[in-house]
Amino acid sequence: MRLEGHPVVEVRYFAAARDAAGASSEQLEGPATVGQLKALLVERYGDAMARVVASGSFLVDGVVSRDDARPLGARVDVLPPFAGG
Repeated sequence: MRLEGHPVVEVRYFAAARDAAGASSEQLEGPATVGQLKALLVERYGDAMARVVASGSFLVDGVVSRDDARPLGARVDVLPPFAGG
């Protein structure tokens, strides 16, 4: 998915997200919002990433975002759900 006019975003993957992507990070050009990034990741990496996207967290420049309309920043961290207490 390439959307011209949008900057390159560094996407970093952790734990199950890293396993699904097969890499710890990548540079993506195109997605402008959290929702567009989620759709791109599921399209690209399939069911394993879909599970992470459905229940994980997205940090946009270090701030948790659950709003699919939120514009992306320079870096997005994709985190699976964590257990603990």
